[in-house]
This record gives sequence, structure tokens and C-alpha cells, in this order.
Amino acid sequence: MAFSLRPFRHRAYAALWTATVVANIGTWMYSSAASWLMTELDADPFMVSMVQVASSLPLFLFAVPAGALADIVDRRRFLLVAEGVITALSAIFAALVWLGLVTPFILLLFAFLVGVGAAAIAPAWQAIVPQLVPAEDLTPAITANSVGVNISRAIGPALGGAITVAAGIAAPFWINAVANLGTLGALLRWHPPAERKDSLPAERLVSAVRAGLRYAHNNPPLRSTLLRATGFFICASAYWALLPLVARAQVAGGAGLYGLLLGAIGVGAIAGAFALPRLRERLGPDGLVAAGAVGTAVTLLLYACSSVAATAIIASLIAGASWIAVLSTLNVSAQVALPEWVRARGLAVFVTVFSGAITLGSAFWGELAGRVGVPGALSIAAAAQLLAIPLTWRYKLQLGAALDLAPSMHWPAVVVTGDVNDDAGPVLVTVDYQVEAGHREEFVDALQRLSRQRRRDGAYAWGLFESATTPGRYVETFLVESWLEHLRQHERVTRADRLLQAAVQKLVRGEPEVMHFIAARPNRRSAG
Repeated sequence: MAFSLRPFRHRAYAALWTATVVANIGTWMYSSAASWLMTELDADPFMVSMVQVASSLPLFLFAVPAGALADIVDRRRFLLVAEGVITALSAIFAALVWLGLVTPFILLLFAFLVGVGAAAIAPAWQAIVPQLVPAEDLTPAITANSVGVNISRAIGPALGGAITVAAGIAAPFWINAVANLGTLGALLRWHPPAERKDSLPAERLVSAVRAGLRYAHNNPPLRSTLLRATGFFICASAYWALLPLVARAQVAGGAGLYGLLLGAIGVGAIAGAFALPRLRERLGPDGLVAAGAVGTAVTLLLYACSSVAATAIIASLIAGASWIAVLSTLNVSAQVALPEWVRARGLAVFVTVFSGAITLGSAFWGELAGRVGVPGALSIAAAAQLLAIPLTWRYKLQLGAALDLAPSMHWPAVVVTGDVNDDAGPVLVTVDYQVEAGHREEFVDALQRLSRQRRRDGAYAWGLFESATTPGRYVETFLVESWLEHLRQHERVTRADRLLQAAVQKLVRGEPEVMHFIAARPNRRSAG
């Protein structure tokens, strides 16, 4: 089975994919030119690695709030505004380079600011993929997105190096600013289908962030994906941070060679993408990530001993194939673990972990390279990459949507006496069960699994209590911060949750009795 072109049957996906490839070519020209410019301004390994740190740190700091915004506002408008700001910042920086006004501090500042823009749009871009293609094309669409990034990586750095030599260091930055205009045009032409109108008020930003973090914490498949991502990206960040010094100091090349090495990473990733479907079938998601980690360790060792361009180019090809195998697998694993209401926030948590690992790793490997040299730091990173495989192996990934995360809407509406304010709370929900004789252990285990669903969808505390006087009677309790948040729970319950609740129902007699209590507040009394 070869790389699938099915997603490109959908016009909106094809147009946005093409526009982002062009924009990403400009982004890779910008990134490679910025790293190379730093080697001219200050060639200290730590300062060179700080370019990667400044670019990835905003994703770590701001991706989760950006994901919350993308879940509660119109994603298309959000992307249009953010892309416009990025375009303006890129143009300002290009002008500063052209005028010769850039210092190491200014370079890092603009890398950080552009990174803030990237942090703002990353969760939203990933979250709109299910709006562009049907569910059966989601996995190949995510892989195609990774291929697009790596096509850009193959072309952008090499083109940037050539343009830098021919037209000066400012040229790649100007091209990056202009290339982003195509994305703005594609977004203006895209009109997503109308979504189901939410009957409840939009979430507030702080509450939305808290809900997203709570969901991620109580979602075992997503947690496994995040742990595997951490183990890989901390080690893999070594070659992203130190590659400019491999090109300049070890191989004694110039900007053209650095662009060629980055381009070779992109070529390797494109070639690897065509082998991914067959490798997934043979190795499974966990085996594929492990194979990518081994390939990355080989890459790091080859970079460490590179003294000629050919060795570094071979390392780059292996790096690209390994990178796309791991990144696309982890991305799909995160996507299929998330329902629509929290998709951008969950993916933002993934982006935060990804960027945090890259940021921390880049700073660490840059500092270590200053102490033991670039080859020594890369060799240590290779050993750590191999060690991470057995340390994270028990955290399993998924590629297929084994769980149906579509809303089930099967919880009955709550009948209340009188009006209840949306912000009234906390709310205590109790569920009274009468368990069939001989099913105690099975019931308690099932309720423990059900507790994760309660916490994911809004509960901040949960408990299960067994009656001391009535055999077989159990009371489940959970607390929600407000009445409005509990109403949102009704809309967040998925079909997979419904199946779990049906399994619990088989272990009890009759329908469980559900009751709702709102925190009682003392009445205000007038003075005198």
C-alpha cells in the first residue's frame, strides 16, 4: 500500500495544503537563514542553539491557551488574524536585516515573536483537518500534512542557502513574508460547513484552558502519546539545535551546505512517507516509533563523526525518514484520542509537550556542546535516544479510531424546580446503584473506568461509596464547578462512554437514581 492521495479529492483540503506548503517553504528559508545569521553574529554553541529555543519556547508557553481559543471561537477567522500578524512581523524583521540593524538580541526577539504566532495557529491548523476531509481520510490527510512540511523542508533551506549566496542574507526573510500571503488567500476562499450549534454559552478562556488540561490528564491514550513524544523529542532536538555547527565547524561548509543538509532531511522524510503505510501494517504504531528512534540515534552518531559533506547528507536522509515516521504516528495517535469539543485543546497539549521537549533539549544540548564539544553532545544524545525506547515502551499508541468519540447526547435533560443560575455551584451529582450479588469486583472496576470519563468531561472530584447497612448498594458522587459546566457534561458524553455505561447497567438492578445538589449559600440578611 503506497502513500495515499485520497485527501486531495477534497478541494478545500488540496487548496489549503498547497498554500501551506508554499508558506512553509518561506518559513524554512526564514529558519535556516536565522540560524545561519546567528553563526555570523555569535558562533558560540549556546547562542546558536538559542535560535531553536526562541522559536520553540512560545509553543510551550502559549499553545494551550491558543488551543482553548481555537475551540471556542471561529477557527477560520482566528487563523486569518494570526496569519496576518505573522506576515507583518516577518516583513518588519526582513527590513531590519536589509538595513543591517539586527543584533543577536533582535534576532532572538523576532524568532520568539514569530514563534508566538506559530503557537497561536498550530492547534487550530491541526484541529481543522477533520473539517476538511471525512473520517476515513483523516489518517492519510495527517500523513500528507507531514509530507507537505517535509517537501517545504526539502526545498526551503536549500533554496534559502542559494538565495543567500546570490542575493544576500535579507532575501530569504523577504520571501518568507511574501510566501505567507497565499495562505491568507486560501483561508479567505475556504468556507467550512456549518457545525452543530451549541445550545449553551461559549466557554470562557480560563475555564476552557482548565477543561482542556483536565481532559488531557484523564485521557490514558493521549497521556501515553505525550510520554512517548517527550522521550523522543528531547533527544532528537540535539541535531536540530547543533546542525548549523556541524555544517560550519565540522564539515567546514557555508550557508549552502547547511541548506542542503536541511533539504536532505526533507527529502528523507518525503521518501519515508511512501513507506509508512506498509511499515505501519508490519510494525504497528509502537514498533514504528521505536524504529524511528533507532534511526534517529544512528543519525546523531553519523553527525557526530561527520567530517565530509557526504556523511552529513546520509545522516540527514536518515533523520528525515525517522522524523516523519515518529511525528506522523504520534500526531495520529493524539488526533484519534480526542472528541471534537476539545480537539484543539488536546492537540495544543501535544504541541506544548513537543515544543517543550525541543526547547529543553535544545538548550541542554547547546550547553553540553559548549563543554564537551559538538561530537560529544551528539553521541550522548544518541545513547539517550536508545535508552528512551525501553523506558517508554509500556505507553501504547493507537492509529485507528477504536473508540467512537461522537457525541451520544443520551443523558436525559435535568428537570429542576425553578430557575438555576449558570454560575451556581459547585454541583454535586449522585448516582445510586443496586448491584447484583456476586458482581462487586466487576462493578467497582467498571466504575473506576467510568470515573475517568466523569473527570475528562468536567468533574474535579469523584468518589464511590459502599453502603454499610444495605448490601449491594453503592453511591457514586462527582463534583462539577458550576451548573453550566454540568450541562456541558451532558453534551460532551460520547458514544464510547455510552457503551461503558451500558456495561455498568448490566451489573445492577433497575435504573440508577441520579440526583443533583447545588451548594447551599446563606441568605443575605439586612442589617438591623
